[in-house]
Amino acid sequence: MSLRIKASGAAACALLATSVALSGCENIPWNPDRWGLDRIDVLSIEGRTGDVPMNYENLMRIGAAARASGDLPNALSLYRRAGSLEPNAVAPFIAIGNTLLEMGQADEAIIAFNSALSREPRDPEALRGVARAYLKTARPELAGQPLALAYEGTPNDPKLLMLIGVADDFVDQHGEAQARYRRGLELAPGDPGLTQNLALSLALTGDYDQAISMLRPFAAGPSSTPRERQTLALIYGLKGDRAAAIKVASVDLDPTAVQHNVAAYDSLRRLSPEARSRAIRALVTNAAGRGAS
Repeated sequence: MSLRIKASGAAACALLATSVALSGCENIPWNPDRWGLDRIDVLSIEGRTGDVPMNYENLMRIGAAARASGDLPNALSLYRRAGSLEPNAVAPFIAIGNTLLEMGQADEAIIAFNSALSREPRDPEALRGVARAYLKTARPELAGQPLALAYEGTPNDPKLLMLIGVADDFVDQHGEAQARYRRGLELAPGDPGLTQNLALSLALTGDYDQAISMLRPFAAGPSSTPRERQTLALIYGLKGDRAAAIKVASVDLDPTAVQHNVAAYDSLRRLSPEARSRAIRALVTNAAGRGAS
């Protein structure tokens, strides 16, 4: 079952999670042919840089600019070229992994992050990145080792706490997950990602009223996103408040999609708590696989 959303990149649910055991990851050495360096768009690079020398620093800088502008394929080529110039550097592999995740290529991202970790086993961004990638491939059970390593170094990192919380939610440890989210909110009050994940976790345990009261101010705010609104609509639907679910869902969806989603909410409500939790996690994973951020 999937919830159809009109806006590109909007997801019905919000879990953004974590997972990766380094022992379960392939340690693949750097191989320019593997990454397509021989197919780099040289004309595109030259057209953007003029007489700027193509050294490592400039490639990373121009790659970051390309990624920020949404030119992900060219950013990927630039990062790969930078990695070929400095094969022992960690940053290009992390940048490659993050870009691949944005492109929806989670399996390739896992390879890139593990290449970074083969060079610096405790790099916090690489550990978080590989965790996010494993979640997107529906393997949250692999989260333990990298998350534990990252937590040893940065126990008060709100982003890391959110990832650990999502991993806990995916294995039905909702109490532990909620404690992680709440700790993250102590460190980063009002963080939208932590708030949304906490609200959804509360909904998974049937605490709909608290979930709604927590998420509604974000979903109704001027800077709210389709993801926040559709997560709120889902929670209303799980509670059985069809009118509220329809009202919120209609902000982003056409009438046909709204009715489709409301029917999905009704189906979810009829499931056992365990089956409902599994179904919602499947929705989340599928949304993540379509590139939801």
